Amino acid sequence: MHAIKAPALQPGDAVMLVSPSGPTRPERLDRGLELLAGWGLRAVPGPHAYARDGYLAGSDADRAADLNAAFADPEIRGVLCTRGGYGAQRMVDAIDMAAVRRDPKVVAGFSDITALQFALWRGARLAAVHGPGLAWNDERTPAASAESLRAALMTTDPVTVKTIETEDTAGVRVPGIAAGPLLGGNLCLITSSIGTADLPDLTGAVLLVEEVQEPLYKIDRMFTHLRRSGALDGLAGVALGQFTDCSDDWGTGLVPMLLDRLGDLGVPVLGGLPIGHGPGQLSVPVGALATVDATAGVLTVEAAVG
Repeated sequence: MHAIKAPALQPGDAVMLVSPSGPTRPERLDRGLELLAGWGLRAVPGPHAYARDGYLAGSDADRAADLNAAFADPEIRGVLCTRGGYGAQRMVDAIDMAAVRRDPKVVAGFSDITALQFALWRGARLAAVHGPGLAWNDERTPAASAESLRAALMTTDPVTVKTIETEDTAGVRVPGIAAGPLLGGNLCLITSSIGTADLPDLTGAVLLVEEVQEPLYKIDRMFTHLRRSGALDGLAGVALGQFTDCSDDWGTGLVPMLLDRLGDLGVPVLGGLPIGHGPGQLSVPVGALATVDATAGVLTVEAAVG
């Protein structure tokens, strides 16, 4: 599972903004453009970055064309997604993986972009960055979130994320230390990849999971599906990010449910990581080698870039 790492972005580099999933909000993307300019990067919106076709950011063909244009253009050094939403799975089979392998470029995004990052891992073993979209919201992703994304894109420093006791999943802990490539992202997208070529072989991997606005019984159902499919067999460890606005009226509780579904896997499990849809989201490489220390409450990941 050796990862291919794109070169770290440098001041003056051009990056293309793409919308592989849902339509973006122009005013929020304006703020993202300001951030990139402040980092010395030249932002190039993809031809269909602002497109809208219902809940999709334009047609499948147009969204794929933007990605392929970015991967094929030697002037473009990074591919930054504006947001998630829905739609990446509809067009990932049209990505020119040969172009990705010829000239690897760092790809950043999260949520529905999990499907894109899975496809790039399958087709090119490309390490990527799980981090905020560039349709930026300063209230949810303040200065520390921006600096975390900048560092993940522009430096080769390892990324360290510590458990925050106020996070909803902080009570989920199975002590121990495990190492392996960090793979995963949004739980819905991980589960909906079962039966496709894109679900990674998680043997020896640390699984990253986060979710938003799903009732607990659906989260239970998705983890149960992963267990019954065999996808979690041979897993090295689990890193749990934010489960934002995930509640119901059944009185089960998020932490007991997660411990029930993950606590008997026989691997370290670390919750409380500020990674996902919640306030203060931090960026982490995916596909890069990680160490999860569930005893100390720390996730450390090698850089996604070289």
